[in-house]
Amino acid sequence: MSRYDRSTTLFYCDPPYWETEGYGVDFGIEQYHQLAAAAKTIAGKMIISVNDHPEMRKVFDGLRVETTELKYTVGGQKANSGKSRELVIFNW
Repeated sequence: MSRYDRSTTLFYCDPPYWETEGYGVDFGIEQYHQLAAAAKTIAGKMIISVNDHPEMRKVFDGLRVETTELKYTVGGQKANSGKSRELVIFNW
């Protein structure tokens, strides 16, 4: 990140959702804290999307957080009619 960090850079980060299964990627809470720290200190702009979870709200406290509601579908199937909430986090 530091290699490309400039005031004109926009970083979009989409880390694995906290406490969800199926990613097959080890992404611990400390990595979310590192991402939040980077967002607070870089020269560029950063957008982060994560699931709306109380722990994620704590980690990204101090940054602008907006909530959006969405409906997940897999392969065009309409089986999952439940809505989910996602956090969109900005460092500006």
